[in-house]
Amino acid sequence: MNGRPIVLAIGSLRKATQFRYDRTCWRRSTNVKKIPARERNAILQSLGAGVVPAIGLQHIQVGRLREVDALISDLKLVEEGAASVRFVVGRYGSGKTFFLNLIRSVAQQRKFVVAQADITTERRLYGTGGQAQSLFSELMRNLSTRSRPDGNALANVVERWIGEVDHEIRSGGGTDEDVKKEFGKRLRPLQDLVSGFDFVTVMTKYYEGYLAHNEVLQGAALRWLRAEYRTKTEAREELGVRSIIDDAGFYDYLKLFASFVRIVGYAGLMVNIDELVVLSHRLSNTSARNRNYEAILRIINDCLQGRVEGLAFLFAGTDECMEDPRRGLYSYEALATRLAPNRFASEGQQDFASPVIKLEQLKPEDCFVLLVNIRNVHSGGDPGKQCVPDEALVQYLKGSQSQMGAEYFQRPRDIAKGFVGLINMVEQYPAKTWQDHLGDFSYPQLDDSPDYSIDDEVEFHGDDEMSGFKL
Repeated sequence: MNGRPIVLAIGSLRKATQFRYDRTCWRRSTNVKKIPARERNAILQSLGAGVVPAIGLQHIQVGRLREVDALISDLKLVEEGAASVRFVVGRYGSGKTFFLNLIRSVAQQRKFVVAQADITTERRLYGTGGQAQSLFSELMRNLSTRSRPDGNALANVVERWIGEVDHEIRSGGGTDEDVKKEFGKRLRPLQDLVSGFDFVTVMTKYYEGYLAHNEVLQGAALRWLRAEYRTKTEAREELGVRSIIDDAGFYDYLKLFASFVRIVGYAGLMVNIDELVVLSHRLSNTSARNRNYEAILRIINDCLQGRVEGLAFLFAGTDECMEDPRRGLYSYEALATRLAPNRFASEGQQDFASPVIKLEQLKPEDCFVLLVNIRNVHSGGDPGKQCVPDEALVQYLKGSQSQMGAEYFQRPRDIAKGFVGLINMVEQYPAKTWQDHLGDFSYPQLDDSPDYSIDDEVEFHGDDEMSGFKL
């Protein structure tokens, strides 16, 4: 890996280090705990399919300590009322999605509300046909907290706060009207933001449904918060509000919701958005692409200039998505100025205070620790059930590096996927040794390029319907 031979002392392999998060910092730990069957199966099935596990990330996390420290510093600033924006950049399979999910877990432990979604051609930051509204809806559906880490936490956040206010006022002898007045009082700072008055009205309607056990009214309030109303008329008839969350208000409503979660007792709102490459290389309309870049520029300006409180953005994209001079974010001059790398950072170094964090290739020792962690997950945390020895891990990495196109195997995704396949075969065919399976294992020589070619694309700037052509 990185052109360096794999030299590992077998005696030291048993001391492979794992990392875990304990609410305040990352610690090194050599204690191996039993892994629940649910997490074990989810991790192995996900890695075997080449996707990021939704749970159990702490069991396989390796490296990226400086990157994690940089994001934790951002979260601390947001806790104090600031805002942050970061771009995680790396090649396909370098671990961007894994890193986003890891930071999501860290943020949840620090009492953040986390919204996460992928950009698609129908869900993006700017649109005139409901695309931005769809992205907002997806973010709200995937809302998660420490008590609801798997998503769908919006109703939990709202009802928990409403229940607390109701209990507090009633304990002091208050009535239903007193509770409603208290809502208006506590949410008064929101009235200075876009649709702040309507937001308070929606909360009041949810409370009325909460008291009357009216699930229809509660559902209508949640629909408004999730941007699921398509017309203002429908929202006015059901909730008595004059506005809805639409394409034009995507970013403004995120700021509104960030202020709300801080009022109700959370540290802030973190918004994780993956697949920025869709904007740069799959959105053929140049005008639409630039409008989305303008939306990103507005977010960057607000966060870096201190105009927003309690809001953190984390975007993820490929190198081409950022650096392509014709279609990438750097093709938009204002973004290129703000996201340009530090010219004083020499080769092999990067400025972790800049908005862009580039995920470098894993070091050989990190790759080995990753395999140790996967083997530990496979054994359920029981060292006596490990199906392959340390020598098998070294031979697997050496075999990967010796193949033509070995740089492909430096990706964490492909290292993990191939190794899960190996231990599955060792477990299912005990008559053959791990050496036999490694001898039979063929390391695929895959093309390192994505499923499109930048050089094969020709842009037309006339007709919007023919603004991009792919040979």
